[in-house]
Amino acid sequence: MSFLSIFAVYFIIWWLTLFAVLPLGMRSQADDGDVTLGTVASAPAKFRGLRVVLLTTAISAVIYGMWFVASNYLGFGLGSLPRFVPDFQ
Repeated sequence: MSFLSIFAVYFIIWWLTLFAVLPLGMRSQADDGDVTLGTVASAPAKFRGLRVVLLTTAISAVIYGMWFVASNYLGFGLGSLPRFVPDFQ
């Protein structure tokens, strides 16, 4: 597998994982009881950018590692997934 393919698959996994990690541990301004003027009450109370990026990177590395083992050592790949779209040939 080329470096560009490895990076592309990891980037897609990282981006999808980011949206799953974002709400973890998030406290809104309404939860803290301190709503800043001009913001909605559901806005985050604290910026947790570094924590979210590090957690996303760690989880993505584990998921990518499982994908790498499954595709290179166990023989699973995208061709192993079932097709749900009919073939009109």
